Amino acid sequence: TVSNVPDRRGLVVEDDQFFARELASDNPITKSPDVQASAQYAMLTPEEATQKLRSLEESYQVPRGRGVLRYDIVQLPSNNPIEDDHAEKLIETSPSLTVPDKTSSSATSDWMFWSVFDGHGGWTTSAKLRQALTSFVARELSATYKSALTNPNLTLPSPASIDEAIKRGFLACDHEIVHESIIKAQKANTKSAAAALLGPALSGSCALLSFYDSRSKEFRVACTGDSRAVLGRRNPNGTWTAQPLSEDQTGGTPSEMARLRAEHPGEPNVVAHGRILGNLEPSRAFGDAHYKWSKDIQDMVKRSWFGRSPLALLKTPPYVTAEPVITTTKVAPERGDFVVLATDGLWEMLTNEEVVGLVGRWLEENPVHRKPTASTSATTSWTQTLFGGGARAKGETALPVERPNEGKGREGQRSNTIRRQQWDLKGGDERFVVEDKNAATHLVRNALGGRDRDMVCGLLALPSPFSRRYRDDLTVEVIFFGEGEPAGDVVANIDASAPGNAKPKL
Repeated sequence: TVSNVPDRRGLVVEDDQFFARELASDNPITKSPDVQASAQYAMLTPEEATQKLRSLEESYQVPRGRGVLRYDIVQLPSNNPIEDDHAEKLIETSPSLTVPDKTSSSATSDWMFWSVFDGHGGWTTSAKLRQALTSFVARELSATYKSALTNPNLTLPSPASIDEAIKRGFLACDHEIVHESIIKAQKANTKSAAAALLGPALSGSCALLSFYDSRSKEFRVACTGDSRAVLGRRNPNGTWTAQPLSEDQTGGTPSEMARLRAEHPGEPNVVAHGRILGNLEPSRAFGDAHYKWSKDIQDMVKRSWFGRSPLALLKTPPYVTAEPVITTTKVAPERGDFVVLATDGLWEMLTNEEVVGLVGRWLEENPVHRKPTASTSATTSWTQTLFGGGARAKGETALPVERPNEGKGREGQRSNTIRRQQWDLKGGDERFVVEDKNAATHLVRNALGGRDRDMVCGLLALPSPFSRRYRDDLTVEVIFFGEGEPAGDVVANIDASAPGNAKPKL
C-alpha cells in the first residue's frame, strides 16, 4: 500500500558526510552503533533555524556620548554545554583617575571592556575568565592610572605602562587558576571539592579582551590564543577596509614557533605538527595546567585526587603562557569605525574581509542611528550622514570591502576557511544575505551558508557532540563606534535581542 502520510525534509549523516533528502513522516529517527555510523535527523525548517540562531543574541545601545553607539552579541553552541563564554563591562572612572581635559566637559571617562573566551577541554576555564579576568585587568589599570597622576607632566599613563598593566592582570588571573588552585585543593575536605577548585586549571581557554578608554579614544586588544579582532573602517569611496587587531597564536604561527624553540632549546618536539608537544593547538592560553605544572605536581595531583599522567614529552614546563600580545589602535568614531571580536569558529568559515564586508552590507539596511541635528532627520543614519548614503545598486552582490592581494595584511593569521572547504561550499559574495537585526547573528548566519538554506538548516540540525565535527562553538561581538550627545546609560536593544536575554552588563 502507498502511504498518504506527507514526507518531510530530513538530514542524513553517513560515513562522515551529511546531506538532505525527503524522509517519510512515519519513519523513526534512527541511529547505528557501528563505527561508521549512519543516522537520520529531522531537518530544521528555515523558521526553526532562525529561532535557533537568534536564541542567544543580545544587543545594547550605549547613548553615553563617549564614542560607542551600540554592541551586538551572539553565541551558537556546538559543544554541550558550550565551552565559549564572553564578558562586557563599563567602568566610569572617578575624577581621581582623570586629569582635567579642556576639550571635555566631563570630569570622568569611560573604560569599556569586551571579551570573548574560547574554552577547550571543558567549560570551566572560560567561565572562570568571564567572572574574573576583567576585574584583574581593571585593578591593575586603576593602579597604573593613579600612579601616572603623581607626575604633573602626564595626563595619561605611558602606552607601555598600560600594556604592562593588562599583562599583569592576565598573568595574575592565570596564576590564581593554575597555581593557587593547588594550594586551595590541598585544604579541601573531599575530592569533589578539590575537583571544583582544580576544574579551571585542568581545562583551558583562549582569551581576547578589548579595552577602550573614551578619553584617549584608544582601543587595545589583548590576545591570548587564536580568537581574533578585526577593525572595519570606511573609505572615502564608500567601501570598507579590514584591519586585523590581533595575531593568531598557535603552534603553526611562525613567531610563536620561534619563541617556543628559543625558550626550550634541545626539545625538537616542543612544536610538532602545528601543536604544542604535538597535542595543544593554541600556544597561549589560560589553564591547561598539564603544560604548566611540573611533573612532580602532576604526579601529586593524580595520586591525591584524579587526573592523567604527565605528557611523555614534558621536560621544561611551562610550555604555554597566558601573557597576551597587545595592539593599540586609535579608533575614529567620526568615521563610523566598528570592531568584530570572535572565537576561532567564525574565522574557520569567513575571512577578515568577508566579515567586514558583511557588516558593511548590514549597515546599509540596518542603520545605527545617532542623535538627529538640525540638518538630519530622525530617520537618517550616521552612516548615511557621514558617508552620503551609499544605496546599493539593484542586483549588486559584491560586498563593499577592499580585497587585499593574496596574503597581504594576514601575517600571523590563518587565512584558510577550513570549514568552507570541508562543506564544499561554492559561490562568491552572491551567497550572502541580510535577514537579521543583530549584526553578530547576521555574521553567524552567513558563516553557516547564508543564502543556502539547506546548508544553514543542516548545520543547525546536527546534535552535539556530532556537530563538533562540522562546526565549533561560536561567540561573536560587534562594537559600533560613533558620535552622539549623552542621552542616558546602556539600554537593551529589544529589536535585536532574544526575549529575556538582553540585560546590560556594561
